[in-house]
Amino acid sequence: MATTAQTGEKPAEAGTGPFVTYDVRDGVAWVMLDRPQYSNAQNYRLLNELDDCFRKAIDDEAVKVIVLGGNGKHFSAGHDMGTPEKDSHLDRERRDLWWSHTELGGAERQYVLEQDAYLGLCRRWAAMPKPAIAMVQGACIAGGLMLAWVCDMIVASDDAFFQDPVLRMNQPGVEYFAHPFELPPRIAREFLYLGQRMPAPRAYELGMINRVVPRDQLRDEVAKIAAEIAERPRLGLALTKQAINLVEDLRGKRTSMDAVFHMHHFAHAQNQLTTGNLVGNFDAKAMAAANKAQAEKKK
Repeated sequence: MATTAQTGEKPAEAGTGPFVTYDVRDGVAWVMLDRPQYSNAQNYRLLNELDDCFRKAIDDEAVKVIVLGGNGKHFSAGHDMGTPEKDSHLDRERRDLWWSHTELGGAERQYVLEQDAYLGLCRRWAAMPKPAIAMVQGACIAGGLMLAWVCDMIVASDDAFFQDPVLRMNQPGVEYFAHPFELPPRIAREFLYLGQRMPAPRAYELGMINRVVPRDQLRDEVAKIAAEIAERPRLGLALTKQAINLVEDLRGKRTSMDAVFHMHHFAHAQNQLTTGNLVGNFDAKAMAAANKAQAEKKK
């Protein structure tokens, strides 16, 4: 099932993608973010390509399990905050029936864009009837957490780390606010208040991830788990996934996420009013500098 993305061929015009690779082997769809030069930062075209790959995997009778990973050193450094391929100015194929953001101003522009591209897509992916495994190495930061958290299982390398530092931007965490469901409440507060990196072993101890393995064994371990799951009946897997999602929603996951999404956009609006910028002028360089300063303090 070779595709242009899978074979690594690039279109003539730079920066147009593909940004995701897709390969099916032995009943497992390997869906890999493919912007390693930018630590797999997620522009909007990447997210739409990811949705296309998930749809392809769902429609393929041969696919029993989906693996989501990232090519290169890191799983994902989060949402694109300023690479040359940043594309928030472009129109996009909307999957959740919201209107286009491109001609809008004020707070409405980002609100409708993120309703579809962030919250909407993540909820759509969390509801996929086929099991999904996140294969995480290196950085899993902010928007990277969203992609890992929509999967049913997370298997990480021993050098992986997890971080949501967006409180520095006045934000109460990323748009898919699963923090208090993935972590105990006090740990979720620590995770957000301090914005520090959580190493994979600690994430495992807290139950946020399923397994930690040496990096050179990560793909083999994920393949082994996926092969085991693939032996189970498809309907049984789908019903089990629906059942667990239902319990999470009964515990308030969906309604609390809606509420925090609106807090998130109140913060965007406040930043725009006070600084003229959605994230309070706290761009990727400023975030990297803050992380470096924080690491120096811990020495």
